[in-house]
Amino acid sequence: MPSAIGATPPLPPSTSPRASQPSAELTLRLARSLGELLPPGQSAKAEVLAVKEAQVSFQLLLRLTLADGRQALATAESPRALPQGSSLNIAALSPTSLAATLLTSNSAPPLSEIDLEQVPAGTLLQGKVLSSEPLDEAEARQPAYRILLRVLNTPLAGRQLSLDSAHPLPIGSLLSAQVQASQMLRFMPLSSRLERLDLARQLASQQSRQAALPALFDALQGLKQGSDLPEGLRTAVDSLLAGLPDARQLSDPDGLAQALQRSGGFLEARLLQGLAAQGDFKANLLRLVAQLLPALGTATPALPGNGQPFAPEHALPALARSVFGVPGARAEEGGFPLPGRLILDPRDDGGLEALLKLASAALARLQTHQLSSLAQSETLPDGTLLNTWQMEIPLRQQRSLVPIQVRIQEEQRQKDREQKGEILWHLELAFDLDTLGPLQVQACLAQGALSSRIWAELDSTVRLIEGELGHLRQRLDDAGLTVNQLSCSQGKPPRSQRTAVEQHWVDENA
Repeated sequence: MPSAIGATPPLPPSTSPRASQPSAELTLRLARSLGELLPPGQSAKAEVLAVKEAQVSFQLLLRLTLADGRQALATAESPRALPQGSSLNIAALSPTSLAATLLTSNSAPPLSEIDLEQVPAGTLLQGKVLSSEPLDEAEARQPAYRILLRVLNTPLAGRQLSLDSAHPLPIGSLLSAQVQASQMLRFMPLSSRLERLDLARQLASQQSRQAALPALFDALQGLKQGSDLPEGLRTAVDSLLAGLPDARQLSDPDGLAQALQRSGGFLEARLLQGLAAQGDFKANLLRLVAQLLPALGTATPALPGNGQPFAPEHALPALARSVFGVPGARAEEGGFPLPGRLILDPRDDGGLEALLKLASAALARLQTHQLSSLAQSETLPDGTLLNTWQMEIPLRQQRSLVPIQVRIQEEQRQKDREQKGEILWHLELAFDLDTLGPLQVQACLAQGALSSRIWAELDSTVRLIEGELGHLRQRLDDAGLTVNQLSCSQGKPPRSQRTAVEQHWVDENA
């Protein structure tokens, strides 16, 4: 629901000589008696939510906070205007008369335009509705409402925005809106937050079931040597093994592109486009599971790990805090690289049931990568658009398997509305070779300039890579790239600070 930022004139200055004093007293007359809510002689706190000029006075919309914490709305008549957001001490003189002492006031007039230097387009703006009043017919050609919103985040936190909306908004409601332009906001519906919650729930479910791929490959190699497999199962095993790329294929640009496409991360997208799934790793895994189920005489795959299904009711509160942003909660990152875990008991005989568990865990691992890609693709608070593709390529190396985890991120930094901003590409790799040990690579490409850093856990591997960095730099220069930095360090890279951390909130009283 887009809304324009209206130009509300500032409140008229008060002519009272007490206006400049830090504390001012005045008498307010209530439109309706508060009755037992605030009997004469009792006091409360009040906040000015809205001000409307009448013929000889001003009408105030007040939110009262009583001593026991209860809140109520009241309309009062004031001899002078009080800025929205002002805090008052009030005491009931009679059922319809209040003595008010002005404590603090927000004298800055409501904003009629957003400074895109402070809050760039694409930023998620969060606020609370202070007032919602219909516009006069002379001011609006169609039914419209003037909304006063207090900003709760960004550098504008504490300021008020005056908005023109086609729909009324409940006073006190909390809203999220994306900045479209200096005078245009697009409100984000609750459904989008619920989608993020469901995504986080699914990601937690799949990640709890996933396991590393080499165990599956070893089981397939051992199963292939047997001669008593059903024909359909043997075909499924042969197709899966034959579809795994080797080092020679990944060293060729076209072969690498094909391996990325067939890694399983794009299966659903290819099927929606009517493209064939021949050779796709995830599709071959699904065919293998489909052949294993009848061979075992079961209709549902065995769950990896302890065999217990994922119970969303246990994880839901934590997920809700991470998605909706309850204060004190911290959202988990998408997870790269995924940790390896073993799901089989060492005493397992390695039969078809064990293979089914491994295949199910491999499917969960691929789906964890897919869900992580969705979770890390978003618009950052500064308006930067981040697209993420995370996947895993099982590299066949003679009789062993080396899974290569890949994360590619496209970072589109917004410059302004007329000119397209800068695009940065981030590439991360993680793999473990028998002779070199665990390795992780991070590279950034911007405007033809490349910077890269390698982390190795073995000291011997660090020395080997450092001796080859000059040769790598030369090859990158020959490819037409400007190399800014190439380095190798021992250990593991620090947790990425580039992952989006978005501020959220919920109304705990709702």
